[in-house]
Amino acid sequence: MNATLLLLVQLVVILVAARLCGAVLRRFGQPPVIGEMMAGLLLGPIVFGAWLPELHAGLFAKSSLPALSGLATLGVALFMFIVGAELRAPEGSRAQVRAATSIGLFGIVLPLALGLAIAPFLYPSFAPGGVAFWPFALFIAAAMSVTAFPVLARILKDRNLTYSTPGRLALSAAVIDDGCVWIFLAVVLALAGGGSPAGVALAIGGGLALVAVVFLVLKPIYARLLRPATAAGDPAASSFLWVLVGVLGCAAFAEWIGLHAVFGTFLFGVCLPRDDRLLHFLARRIEPLAVTLLMPVLFALAGQNTTPEAFAGAGIGAFGLILLAAILGKVVGCATGARLSGYGWRDSLAVGSLMNARGLMELIVIKIGFDAGLIGPELFTMLFAMTLVTTVMASPLLSLFYRGGRDARAGGAAELRRSP
Repeated sequence: MNATLLLLVQLVVILVAARLCGAVLRRFGQPPVIGEMMAGLLLGPIVFGAWLPELHAGLFAKSSLPALSGLATLGVALFMFIVGAELRAPEGSRAQVRAATSIGLFGIVLPLALGLAIAPFLYPSFAPGGVAFWPFALFIAAAMSVTAFPVLARILKDRNLTYSTPGRLALSAAVIDDGCVWIFLAVVLALAGGGSPAGVALAIGGGLALVAVVFLVLKPIYARLLRPATAAGDPAASSFLWVLVGVLGCAAFAEWIGLHAVFGTFLFGVCLPRDDRLLHFLARRIEPLAVTLLMPVLFALAGQNTTPEAFAGAGIGAFGLILLAAILGKVVGCATGARLSGYGWRDSLAVGSLMNARGLMELIVIKIGFDAGLIGPELFTMLFAMTLVTTVMASPLLSLFYRGGRDARAGGAAELRRSP
């Protein structure tokens, strides 16, 4: 089978598996993206490779994975651009903003501390050869701290809880949380920068230069370029080409300095005007390609990096430790932040349950760590499994804690009616 034909067959298999698994998970009240992530795991060596090893080896031969990797990187870059464009400062009263800040900070500090605490137990058995302890430990800490803002928003929307107290707090806190985590992860990658002082200097200096160029040069240029040109508020159609040039240019520069392409595209998205009409204009053109076609490729490629050996021997204990640290860090940390801000235990635990959802953002983070050589296949597999478990937990825990297990949809509607 020639390379082009093999790639097309791979895409067909990946898309069909993603759609089927997404439909199954939707029936259980979960966002389809969780099913798509699970499809990636099923297509890897743990399930597909174990059941049909010859077919798996032929369909996902190692020599064919670079092509999928290029598509996955493009998909992640476009997705993170949209995430950056969607980013908004926390809204609401001063008290709510202070509460969201408290939740976000507690939701980072405790997971970071627990990640650093478990790193000495994981490092001897699961760190790749040649990786120093501190880059490894700091990456584990970052991986414990992620919250999936897009999945969280989808859960709240499906349950009609976007305007509920836990919903508003969690959405605002997630913006703070993920913003801090991405900065922290960029620092970790810069410090890991090939292990050489020159690599570290290039990553840090280049990152600062990228921030300066994006916000001092590109921001005013694109603010003028993307002014509404139609009655509907859309910019000129030709300006979309220059948006793509900006996305790809920032991605290429971030990759060149030793950071990941997603940092460049995320920064570029953040620098664009905060205009909902512009966001809808960009989302209509980018999301169908990035989310429908390319993100399932990322899930499938991540699944190929998993290994069944991860859960053999001491792996089960290590996975239990990771899962415990991840859940306690987010649920307890964020609930503590909400409780100290004056909210009741039910609302506080509901916020912690929502912030525990890691979803796609966590998968992107661990894929970056794997590509950078900070973690190996065994730990990547455990973190992938932790991502699925904590994300699937979010909806059931929300139903359990919010209003004492009463129907969350009815509760959200009541909150919406009371909101000004």
